[in-house]
Amino acid sequence: MSDINDDELTEEQLEEAPTADGASVFTSVDVSAVGHQQPQLNLGDPGDVWEDVVGQKQAIGHLRAAVARGPVHAYLFVGPSGSTKLEAARAFAASILSGGETRSHRDARLIIAGEHPDVLEVQRVGASISAEQAKEVVRVSSLAPTEGARKVLILDEFHLLSPHGAALLLKTIEEPPESTTFVILADFVPNELITISSRCARIDFRTISPDVIAARLLTEGINPAGAMTASKAALGNLDRARVLATDPDLANRRKAFIETPQELDGTGAVAMRLAARLLALIDAAANPLAEQHAVEVEVLDARIKEHGERGSGKKQLEERHKRELRRHRTDELRSGLTTLASTYRDQAISAVTTGNTYVDAASCAAAVEQIHTALESFERNPNERLLLESLLWSLPPFQVRDE
Repeated sequence: MSDINDDELTEEQLEEAPTADGASVFTSVDVSAVGHQQPQLNLGDPGDVWEDVVGQKQAIGHLRAAVARGPVHAYLFVGPSGSTKLEAARAFAASILSGGETRSHRDARLIIAGEHPDVLEVQRVGASISAEQAKEVVRVSSLAPTEGARKVLILDEFHLLSPHGAALLLKTIEEPPESTTFVILADFVPNELITISSRCARIDFRTISPDVIAARLLTEGINPAGAMTASKAALGNLDRARVLATDPDLANRRKAFIETPQELDGTGAVAMRLAARLLALIDAAANPLAEQHAVEVEVLDARIKEHGERGSGKKQLEERHKRELRRHRTDELRSGLTTLASTYRDQAISAVTTGNTYVDAASCAAAVEQIHTALESFERNPNERLLLESLLWSLPPFQVRDE
């Protein structure tokens, strides 16, 4: 379950929200790998390299202190997707290499854009970071920096590192060259990566609360109503919220999941029809993301036309787009099922609190458990259509019990 604050701001409160970095959203840091907790340094307000790191005030404080004291060999950022870990990694690298916190500095500007020669970002190509990619990381980490005295290697989605890749990287991450700093990003730490994680200074990133996401969307030009709707549907993922905020059909998809229990009748035919309709809505939901991808491809094609395709990152961009589309589809289905579970939960709570014996609260509570079980099964990459059909066939319609 995501750790999401259920408190919501009104549209009026959102309009008056001064920032998108709420002070009530905190992170924790485990520095056991590098010694006892150091006293907090008074570093003043963060510079603008940190402005893309949202809802992670304490994490920013720890990272700024690390730069001031001198960074260690490896850091592990752990937190859910969309919690701005990559943005934090870039800001951290920019502070290290530029020696300051101003985005206008040439090194900082290139790092924030993901284009600095001494900051390598490693994205998985297939289902996981492969052994071949791990070998390349080991090789690159041993090379001297291209421009300055230091380089930073950012390893994204490290929780998907293959076991063989983990074995290859352990020694390098534990004892990299003095000029190299690793910044490792993971949604969580699986058992097979505990050894590597113990060699890093760990900083935890929390799920961003809906009010903080909504406030951030306001600063990006989204209207209050759209910001509130997108932030609630995003389940704490700022990247997803940005896509949803430009999706005109978001409200219709939520409505379709909310109304599903009213249409169920216990038959397989109806369950299959509803599953097909919901999946069609989810397929269409990818259109805003596909439009963003088209813009990125257009920008890259213009760059290739001017500078050539060699080293352009075209293949990496194509692979990232495929990953993002797959994740978007899964996130949409997760969001829809979460909405469905909330619908049953609200029905059960209403029955209990009002003493309405006509509503079968027990069956509604059981439905919530069934939906949560289905959500957990996503870790096993199930067939989505079969999963949804089976779930809907098993769920009770909203019904009343006979007196």
